[in-house]
Amino acid sequence: MLRVAILFVFAMPLAAADWPQFRGPTGDGHYTGPALPTEWGTDKNVAWKTAIPGKGWSSPIVWKGKIYLTTAEAKGDDQSLRAVCLDVATGKIDWSNEVLVATKDLTKKMHGKNSLASPTPVTDGENIYVHFGHMGTAAVNLRGKVQWTRTGIYSNPQHGNGGSPILVDGLLVFSVDAHDKQAVVALDTKDGKTKWDTPRGGKPGRPFSFGTPTVAEVGGKKQILSEGSDFFAGYDPKTGKEIWHTKFTGYSVIPKPVVGNGMVYFSTSFDQASMKAIKLGGTGDVTSSHTAWTLSGKGAAPHTPSPILEGGELYLVSDKGVFSCVDAKSGTVVWEEKLKGGYSASPIIANGNIYVTSEEGKGTLLRAGRKKEILGEFDMKEPTFASFAAVDGAMYVRTETQLYKFAK
Repeated sequence: MLRVAILFVFAMPLAAADWPQFRGPTGDGHYTGPALPTEWGTDKNVAWKTAIPGKGWSSPIVWKGKIYLTTAEAKGDDQSLRAVCLDVATGKIDWSNEVLVATKDLTKKMHGKNSLASPTPVTDGENIYVHFGHMGTAAVNLRGKVQWTRTGIYSNPQHGNGGSPILVDGLLVFSVDAHDKQAVVALDTKDGKTKWDTPRGGKPGRPFSFGTPTVAEVGGKKQILSEGSDFFAGYDPKTGKEIWHTKFTGYSVIPKPVVGNGMVYFSTSFDQASMKAIKLGGTGDVTSSHTAWTLSGKGAAPHTPSPILEGGELYLVSDKGVFSCVDAKSGTVVWEEKLKGGYSASPIIANGNIYVTSEEGKGTLLRAGRKKEILGEFDMKEPTFASFAAVDGAMYVRTETQLYKFAK
């Protein structure tokens, strides 16, 4: 029997009170721990709020009582790309250190919804790894001292950068889907040198995408799963060798895939998003042999927010606010609800509840399950594109100018 599991991709054990990467400890938006607040807003359950200088849509991560995120601040005609550390208890900024400087020629062609600091950091407990796409990648220690930097891996993105890096077995792995390069890249966490750089198969008509890889255990072995335009593949973490791939039609792919039920679930994104379920365990081109189902034409699939998988249910929120509960094994829509506003942030699930926020800062709390139940609506009164982090009964929300901690 094929065994498939989402892995903790870090070299050290993870404490329940840590949120060390985009979408949390398991990289799929699941929180386990004391109950989170079920109400939030500018005047509801606010433990503290702290203004974050500059602009960035990277989501916060939390490690051992500290919060880390990135931001970009104007520096004459250039941009100072910075790593920021805050204290969990007080919200005080411990340090804000320049990691890289992006010259004016590197910061053009930005999408209106994007920022120069959109990818979320990741930590192995020794360093914080920050990624600014074509502008560079770096490691800083927990005191903010730069350990190494890498630049020049690629140079010609569309709309800027968005995909976040992951850690697996001493490697910092990220997707590159730009006009000048389409590949999956692994850097050595010790020095930032390239361990492998695997080109994507095929030649997409629109090569730009912004995906975040994930890791699964398939048949007792790890695979890095990464999606680009028209192409999704599984790779051997040790060598970067492609194990399998599937083809589709889609570009500007952003949602992070999720794994469960022996399958990987992903969005094909623009022009018309579909959700696809591919059975894991194949080799070579599995497009025909391993496609379990495709959900399309219903407006449910997202271009930007990542899905939530909880047992037999897959939860989706589309960019236009269609929230859907989908049968994960068949792809059948169980129920739908139209939420207010547009959506970019990825939802989280905690204690049987799903937390969603719109680009306008409108939050919605829904009950997970096959019966539609809306528990509440809330308002941050400020644009919110970053995804939530949740640690030890508290929820962290980054708006356009502030970082909030919500706790009962």
